[in-house]
Amino acid sequence: MHILTSSPPPCGLYSQAWLGVSVLVFRTAPPAEFSPLFRIFAMSSSRIASNEQQLMDTVIPHSPVVKKPSDDGENGNQFEDMMTAYRSIIKHTGDDVERQGLFKTPKCAAEAMLFFTKGYEENLDNILNEAVFDEDHDEMVLVRDIEFFSLCEHHLVPFIGKVHIGYIPNKKILGISKLERIIEMFSRRLQLQERLTKQIATAILQAVQSAGVAVVIEASHMCMVMRGVQKINTTTSTSCMLGVFCDDPKTREELLTLIKK
Repeated sequence: MHILTSSPPPCGLYSQAWLGVSVLVFRTAPPAEFSPLFRIFAMSSSRIASNEQQLMDTVIPHSPVVKKPSDDGENGNQFEDMMTAYRSIIKHTGDDVERQGLFKTPKCAAEAMLFFTKGYEENLDNILNEAVFDEDHDEMVLVRDIEFFSLCEHHLVPFIGKVHIGYIPNKKILGISKLERIIEMFSRRLQLQERLTKQIATAILQAVQSAGVAVVIEASHMCMVMRGVQKINTTTSTSCMLGVFCDDPKTREELLTLIKK
């Protein structure tokens, strides 16, 4: 067993904030019993991805191209349009967009939005950068507690949490940092947590043609914290299980147990 950076998180799903990323490469026997929440994960995950190729065809192409703004031409005009839109929003809140504290806000907000959505400019081939290696390894690889930030596409406010990724290599392995870059590519878009989970899993499957891929995401949505029901301790969990993680209950249970540790 190899564990990098922080110690594993406490048992229970997942109300505490954890720092660091734990990387584990090992296989253990599945435990005899699981919590009710893990049974729900196991039951629901088998229905998420029964057809991997269909997911690859429908999830990965969801990547409209957005260009960075420039000082001239169409991109510059688009950036000006964004700043104008932010000025209008501030004005309609009832505040004075010309006052000192808000005068530069439209420009800063436009630049921030472009950063929050920079994943539209990226693609899987560039992210991987040939960091797929031949290796005679066929045991589970688990990367746990990867922090991410994304924007809810309904309210344009953040949802924040952790991603856990497991995959079983099929003679090929992926550079560990590339898993985090794949998360970054898809999370830096206007998103739904459900879609984000599938996109990450499908991209990894496409990258290494592994025997199985599993992705579990746990996140807090500011659209439920700052507005609406205003429930500050609510965590939303989603999972996508492909290949052996979908077909083999014991492998799926092993993964969920390791995530829980």
